[in-house]
Amino acid sequence: MNKARSISAMVALPIVLVLLWWVATLGNSNPFIPKPVALLTDLWETWANSRFLEHVVPSIVRLLSGLSIAIVGGIVLGVLIGSNLTVRKIMGPILEFVRAIPPPVLLPVLMMVIGIGDETKVFLIALGCLWPVLLNTVDGVRSVDPVLRDTTSSYNIGGLTRLRFFLLPAALPRIVTGVRLSLPIALILMVASEMYAATNGLGFSIIYFQRTFQNGPMWAGVVVLGLVGIIMALAFRWFERRILSWYYAQRELETSG
Repeated sequence: MNKARSISAMVALPIVLVLLWWVATLGNSNPFIPKPVALLTDLWETWANSRFLEHVVPSIVRLLSGLSIAIVGGIVLGVLIGSNLTVRKIMGPILEFVRAIPPPVLLPVLMMVIGIGDETKVFLIALGCLWPVLLNTVDGVRSVDPVLRDTTSSYNIGGLTRLRFFLLPAALPRIVTGVRLSLPIALILMVASEMYAATNGLGFSIIYFQRTFQNGPMWAGVVVLGLVGIIMALAFRWFERRILSWYYAQRELETSG
């Protein structure tokens, strides 16, 4: 029953917003303001064909590639930095300096150094998504229960065994939080990187339609981008519920107790 209510609440607001949008645009002849029915037509005619494979799929591949690199790199570096105070002191100023630089600012530099291929776009996405994963991993490793840490040391549990069965499970909730924060960053950087020196992708298509005054297809591309974001969020929520099932069960027991 609660699940049905939750789904109804999620669906109700978009329906209300679309109805308000439809009423607000009745009789409006401004070509720059999209109408729901016309937008659906443009969405089908523009994207429900080979354009989806030519532009949407490459964008998703770049996004997932950059995000995967950021997750792996962020976890590895986060564990190393979070486990060692000396490394944390040495790397702290460097990380703060690099973190303060907005990734889109580096796009022209990356284009000159790496080129205008997919490598530049993937690297930019990975660089922007690295910091939430890295910082949350460091925080998760540092906040491990000191009693459990001392217990593993007393029993001489170290190396990969300590990492696999103690550090990573303890830091996993924070790591997952960092990945969740990286999802919208990856989507934004994917679009931004494709708006410059690209020949395909969602960002390229949207800016192309805008520059050629094809307002309907442009808005349809924005809708496709939003749908990609929704699908990513739902997929990650499903994944999170399964990988952290033990964590949520523990929280429910603590709450009920």
